[in-house]
Parts: sequence; C-alpha cells; structure tokens
Amino acid sequence: MDKMIDNPWFLRMVAFALAMLLFFTVKSGIENENLNNTGGTTIDALRNVPVEAYYDENNLVVTGIPETVTVNIEGPSSLILSTKAMNDYKVFVDLRELPIGEHRVAISHENLPEKLNVTIDPFYIDVIIEEKMSKKIDVEPDMNESMIDKNYVVKSYDVNPKVVTITGAKSIVESISYVKATIVTEEGISDSFEQQANIRVLDRELNKLDVLIEPATAQVQVKVEEYSREVSLSLRPSGTPKKGVSINNLSTDVEKIRLFGPRAIVDKIEKLVVDVDVSKLEKSGEFDVELAIPEGVTKLSLEKIKVNGNLTTEDETTMKELSEE
Repeated sequence: MDKMIDNPWFLRMVAFALAMLLFFTVKSGIENENLNNTGGTTIDALRNVPVEAYYDENNLVVTGIPETVTVNIEGPSSLILSTKAMNDYKVFVDLRELPIGEHRVAISHENLPEKLNVTIDPFYIDVIIEEKMSKKIDVEPDMNESMIDKNYVVKSYDVNPKVVTITGAKSIVESISYVKATIVTEEGISDSFEQQANIRVLDRELNKLDVLIEPATAQVQVKVEEYSREVSLSLRPSGTPKKGVSINNLSTDVEKIRLFGPRAIVDKIEKLVVDVDVSKLEKSGEFDVELAIPEGVTKLSLEKIKVNGNLTTEDETTMKELSEE
C-alpha cells in the first residue's frame, strides 16, 4: 500500500479523479441555478390595455367603462416574455344580457395563458346603461367680444350649419342647455373674418357634455364694423330768411341717426344738430339738406335728409288779409 501511495502515477490518477468530481459538482450547481432562474416565478404588469365593451351600440349608450386598465401577471418568466411578445390578449366587459340601469360588472380577459396568475386593476367597474337618443339643436356663436378693437364692434354672425345632430345617453341629451360654435381670436380684431369653429355642448352649469356631435365643427363668418351709436336729430334754422318770408316750422321724418367713429368721441355726442339754411327758401315744401359730419366722427348712416319747411310770404299774408275784409 505504501508503495502505491509513493507511486507518482497513482497520485496523478487520484488527483485527476478529484478534479473531475469537482468539475461535475460545480457544473451541476450552475445548471440547477439556471434552471431555477428560467422556470421561477416572475411578476409583471401589462399597462394601458384597452377595454373592449360588447353591447347594442345602435340603441344603447354605456358610461363608466375605463379606456384602459392594468393587467398584473405572475408566472414563469419565459411565459411572461412570450405573452408580452405575442400581444394577442384582450380585456373586455360583456353587457349584452344586462337591462337598462346601473350595474357593477367584472372585467374579463382572453388569450392569456392558463399558467399565469392574472389580476386586473380595476377588476370591478360601475356602469350605467341608457337608451340612446338623438336630437337636432340650433348652434349659437360663442366669442369673447372683448377681443375686438375698442373702436369696432361685431355687427353680425353667420353660422353654417345652423343646426347639428346631438347623439348620446337620453339623460345627457335632455340636460343640454347650450350648443356653441366657439370662435378663437387674437386681441385687437378690426376686420371681418371667417373661421372653422369647434362645437361644444354644455349643460346649464356650462359643463361640457360627453355626446356625439354631427358635424363637430361649423363655419362661422364674423362681420366686424366700426363702433357706432344712434343719437337723436334736431333741426336748427341758420341764416336770414329772404325779405317777406317767415319761417313757421321746420320738420323731418328722421328722428335718429347713427354716428360711426372712435368710441371716446361718439359716446360724447348726445344729439346731432342739423343746421338748415333758410336764406334761400321762398315757399313751403320739402327739400334736401346735406348732413355735416361732426369732428372726429368718420361717417353718418345718412348723407342727407329731407326737411319739410312751412313758410309764410308777404303775398300770402296780403291775400289773407284781403279775403278777410
């Protein structure tokens, strides 16, 4: 035995055997570790997964369904990786057998491997199933008129189309108070313009309502004109009547006239006084009077007016006296 131990070949064989034993022991440990990592449990999440809803979309409206949910999955990492790569799963709610009203329903899933533990967040949702309703409603323009230059005003709006069709849950459609074509402008507008405006549907408290609008936009023409204001008109004789002519009365059918111009100037004018030159009048009758534009005013709604003059001449007076005698 001592001779075998002293034999160098024997020692080499023992060393080789020990080395091989150590090698296979380490290799087996590594393989077991890799196997555990491959087949071990992993937790992951599928985020922003769209929720599909099955119901009679022609006659019903459903509210309360979230657009997306988070799907938490637990299982072998290799299976989770393949599930995410395939991306052929879906989540849904089936409401086809439910009556009109409020319901709490669970969100279901499809095409997720059975070996995965699946939880959906949120899992239960509260939905309201209502009758679908359509209604035609007039569209009104909506613009912040303070954006108009202070010396200009909006004269008129023209909205096309004037009527739109609103479709939604019956309770929501019946709560509509306003349908507005919202006009967006910059400050200091002084010219007429046209714009494609989005249509908004609002309730009494001006909350935006979730409905279908057909069409969803309207073409709006905004007519802008210079600031103006109506004032009363009065006649004032000017000049000296001809010899033998007496002015009894001057009158006109025009009671008011519109002045255009800067707001600060126009607002100070309470009345337009029209001077009527009586120096050329010879007999009673109707005649035209050109209107003078006050200083600072850009124009008037009329360039001239008709004035009726009631006059008495010496000849008429003499004839009257003779007839009385």
